[in-house]
Amino acid sequence: MLSWDEFDKEDGEVAAKGNTPAQAAAAATLDKLDSAGGAAALEARAATASDSEAVKRAKAALDALDVAEGLAELEGSSARVAVDEKRMINCRADLNQLVPFKYDWAWQKYLDGCANHWMPQEVNMTADIALWKSQDGLTEDERRIVMRNLGFFSTADSLVANNLALAVYRLITNPECRQYILRQAFEEAIHTHAYQYCIESLGMDEGEIFNMYHEIPSVAKKAAWGLKYTRAISDPEFNTGTVETDKELLRNLIAYYCVLEGIFFYCGFTQILSMGRRNKMTGVAEQFQYILRDESMHLNFGIDVINQIKIENPHLWDAAMKEEATQMILQGTQLEIEYARDTMPRGVLGMNAAMMEDYLKFIANRRLTQIGLKEEYPGTTNPFPWMSEIMDLKKEKNFFETRVIEYQTGGALSWD
Repeated sequence: MLSWDEFDKEDGEVAAKGNTPAQAAAAATLDKLDSAGGAAALEARAATASDSEAVKRAKAALDALDVAEGLAELEGSSARVAVDEKRMINCRADLNQLVPFKYDWAWQKYLDGCANHWMPQEVNMTADIALWKSQDGLTEDERRIVMRNLGFFSTADSLVANNLALAVYRLITNPECRQYILRQAFEEAIHTHAYQYCIESLGMDEGEIFNMYHEIPSVAKKAAWGLKYTRAISDPEFNTGTVETDKELLRNLIAYYCVLEGIFFYCGFTQILSMGRRNKMTGVAEQFQYILRDESMHLNFGIDVINQIKIENPHLWDAAMKEEATQMILQGTQLEIEYARDTMPRGVLGMNAAMMEDYLKFIANRRLTQIGLKEEYPGTTNPFPWMSEIMDLKKEKNFFETRVIEYQTGGALSWD
């Protein structure tokens, strides 16, 4: 057995470890604790007569464990990480050392996301259920909008979550950004839950809604467009480190943050929020407003990641990549315009497809300039100024933060 008498002994040789007697004494105590702790751990490993055969086998297996193999997985763990060693991609420093932070904005977004947690069941759906079941509660145009949007979004957030969990998290090599990505993935799960909760509450045909991305062309095109940018990086064998593979990751980030979350969501959110302003489907609209607030943060995080990669890897942002990024945003805008025309072939809710087209072009200009590209729809303005109270595109950085208290309390939203 271990003896603790040694802790009462003075060790004059340790004075060199400290600049003062107090520091030397502290160092001596720590050394003795380390020694005693190591010996106690080994003693715990020793087989005893009371051990079952299974316990003995477990201890024997740990005796044979090669610690070096495990430590090899924690590359760089033998040294503390300096801020300058951190990089967004292709970082060789230890990814398990969260601090010191290099990107304080990423950590702040993680904290803001945690502070604004919500769950779908908190939203009262009673009025929506009555309105949906009433024969004259909604027009056919309004029903089409609700069903199309639940069909698209129920799939879209799953696609985003899969992309984050199976590809982006592994390839982004900054721990504070990874922390936010984990939070975002959880929020995407909440969003999918919210759509399912709306679909179930309203008694919709779940098979029909969840399979729209297979069966409705305007929905399928958007899903297919996003999926093509996932195929390469979702391969477990895919790794960054070359110009082409680094560009492949950058393409994915632009596709998912600038287009899927930055353009594909805006037509549907505008339509549903417009219903809420008219005191229709207020429960669904409240869910969408909470989701929109999360998505605004996701978008801003993604823009910051893209721009940081550009700063750290300027060779990736060449003329060809700029042209490709421009085309991706323009293609996404065109697909969303087509989706708008499909979801509302006639004017409804104080808007029409032509107005929505102007709005989407306005958004596209914003996405282009956010990543350093020129506007492609000059002179376009926002035809829906009422949206500025919910998500002012010129104030996306501030919108989420100014709503923290209201959002965190989970109180019912006002549609005044």
